[in-house]
Amino acid sequence: MKDSYVEGIIYSNNEISSNIHEIVLEGEFKGEPGQFYMIRGWELDPFLPRPISICNRDNGKIIFLYEIRGKGTHIISNLKKGDTLNLLGPLGNSFDLKSKGKIALITGGIGIAPMAYLCRKLSAEIDFYCGFRNNIYYLDNIKPYVNNIFVSTENGSSGHKGFITELFNPENYDLVLTCGPIPMMNIVVKMCRTKIPVYVSMESRMACGIGACLGCSIETVRGMERVCKEGPIFKGEEVVFYD
Repeated sequence: MKDSYVEGIIYSNNEISSNIHEIVLEGEFKGEPGQFYMIRGWELDPFLPRPISICNRDNGKIIFLYEIRGKGTHIISNLKKGDTLNLLGPLGNSFDLKSKGKIALITGGIGIAPMAYLCRKLSAEIDFYCGFRNNIYYLDNIKPYVNNIFVSTENGSSGHKGFITELFNPENYDLVLTCGPIPMMNIVVKMCRTKIPVYVSMESRMACGIGACLGCSIETVRGMERVCKEGPIFKGEEVVFYD
């Protein structure tokens, strides 16, 4: 991990779906699936940088997907080719790339970002489950690396109408890896309990990204742990979810 922010030059920054952007930065950045960078594209306001998961890294470029949720991501969305961002990372732990057998990757919304990177790096039989609110995106970047893709949308515009967990049967798999909204991951963990190992990629608001401020702590069976340091990847059974 780098101990200070470095500069990345924007190669492209495009909206790929409503409020969803793909940004590509030039530079020799490191990082494995599940890890993230703290990113800022401004001086003082807003005060905190934004944690964004690595979506891909290849040939002198690093790719992030992000959803416009507030002032920081709105500022980033307006940056153009040749502009610069400041980045700290890679941060956090990563998924186990030695996992074998038949694996289900289950994503919801922008949780697709680290899983898109993961499916490229795993040497395993992969089924990819993608849940979206309305519009689907980024699936063409995933298809070459997986056996099957299962899609759901809440409005039924593509794939199954409803939630992605309604398509998932844990008994078909040796391992489940999931990233997305907390309620979705909670359901996945419950479905897999006593049947199959499941790992979750947690998200939390962050201030420092290096474990110093404790602002991203979540409750686990061992007590409070930091998403940026002990995570963001946890065993599903270790995380205390609240219904």
